[in-house]
Amino acid sequence: MKSFSALFLAIIIAPPLFATTKSKPPPVVLNVQTIDIAYLNQEELPPTETVSNLDLFVANKGVEGAELAVSDNNTTGQFTHQNFVLHKFNVASDGNPLEFFKQNMAGKFHYVITNLNAANTLAITDFAANSDILFFDAGTIDDALRNESCRANTLHLLPSRAMKADSLAQYMMKKRWSKWFLVVGNTPEDELFSKALKRSAKRFGMKIVTEKKWEHTFDARKSAQADISVFTQGDDYDVLVVADEQGLFGEYLAYRTWLSRPIIGTQGLIATAWHPTHDLWGATQIQHRFHDLTKREMTEQDYGAYLAVRAIGEAATRTKSDDFKALRDYVKSPQFALSGYKGNSLSFRAWDGQLRQAILLAAPRSLVAVAPIEGFLHPKTELDTLGFDESESSCHFNK
Repeated sequence: MKSFSALFLAIIIAPPLFATTKSKPPPVVLNVQTIDIAYLNQEELPPTETVSNLDLFVANKGVEGAELAVSDNNTTGQFTHQNFVLHKFNVASDGNPLEFFKQNMAGKFHYVITNLNAANTLAITDFAANSDILFFDAGTIDDALRNESCRANTLHLLPSRAMKADSLAQYMMKKRWSKWFLVVGNTPEDELFSKALKRSAKRFGMKIVTEKKWEHTFDARKSAQADISVFTQGDDYDVLVVADEQGLFGEYLAYRTWLSRPIIGTQGLIATAWHPTHDLWGATQIQHRFHDLTKREMTEQDYGAYLAVRAIGEAATRTKSDDFKALRDYVKSPQFALSGYKGNSLSFRAWDGQLRQAILLAAPRSLVAVAPIEGFLHPKTELDTLGFDESESSCHFNK
């Protein structure tokens, strides 16, 4: 009797042999926001004249910095459900960037990074003035584009010539090297940098005791020893300041001058947005990552393009949006802050679209200092001691 009861109870309690298992709910499909970024570059030809065969020509400066930044953006995007896509456009060296933009890019992208000269940058941004496009200028250092030729739809990633000159002048003031011998090359870019150096000299109390134009056409490698010594004779000075952006003669000045003096400017001690010797604030990590990706060192243009893409990514992450106006307004807002491996957070100046940032003062194989130099104060941020402050600016798009 007991065994029958137990058997009956077991049959009652046991689940039916053909009971169906409960199905799992379908996976939640999250909407992924896709943010398209265009990169516009004009092909550069190798220079016909170089000082040294050690200077390796890099044809793809800029775009590989953007590619690294897109990878970084998408690492964060895995958690924010955002996907960043880089569309690369390259104009032939003899092509017309404006016509290329009209035919291939106009009306297709909200975010365009340009690595062009000043004239082409201005032509494209003017053409698209009434479009929903935010341009990130990662190629120019011209002061005019931050002043009288500024545009409301353009942000500038690289430090201007004025910012670079101010960085050098601050360090010279710290060292009390106040008497300058200025040597200027014969290209239009050299004249622009010379103008920036003269502005900085006046701003920080430097005195240009001698100014000379470099007009030699000889092969410097054959006659530099004698001619440079004669060329640099004159009044006593503390430092030789060089404006030679093309690198046609500046490297030959060292150790050949009449007086034994340090050299600064475009050669010797330089002011730059990025440099291979920079290893502070986590810079070593990005230096290694970039080198692993490209097998070369990061240049200023690479750094500028990297910051442009990262700025878009930072805005998208913070706003949790892919709406153009939301991202544009956040990038330009006082709340925007971007890490640039330079200690201070980077942000855009409201009055001219310039990215405020620290500037590296570097010798060929060592980082010497980082500007702004300690002791130079500003009511808002010491970064605004470099370049044109709001009260000095002739940019009027936000006034």
